[in-house]
Amino acid sequence: MLENDLETIILDKEFLEGGADKAKYIETVGRRKTAVARVRLFTQGRKGITVNNKLYTEYFPKFLHKTIEDSLEKLKCLGKFGVSVVVRGGGITGQAEAIRHGIARALVTLNPYFKKRLKKSGFLTRDPRMRERKKPGLKRARRAPQWSKR
Repeated sequence: MLENDLETIILDKEFLEGGADKAKYIETVGRRKTAVARVRLFTQGRKGITVNNKLYTEYFPKFLHKTIEDSLEKLKCLGKFGVSVVVRGGGITGQAEAIRHGIARALVTLNPYFKKRLKKSGFLTRDPRMRERKKPGLKRARRAPQWSKR
């Protein structure tokens, strides 16, 4: 299917008829911080990316559009699939990165050959960093109250 890594991925009928691809869509979950994104990747029919029933260009500010497109762009699949996302929790950056994680997982479910390239780019790794909790006696997680020696 891939003649080399730089070739555009061509989706033909033989590819879409095999195995797990018989379903109309593939559903995966992506996570980042406290954001959870349920991603549906449609192999046929509609195109484009919708987030909570809005276009992702309307839902997110411009600087996060590339974050969402990254995993599809890496495989030169942008515009070849329809993506529908329901995302809850977290802030806008966490939500955008959760969507990217979910799309990457869906692409690997669709075609295991994508795994190597997506893993190398870091799109399949769940980022474990979380907000540190506030401790008693401190103003924030590590910020101590002002202290005077004399």
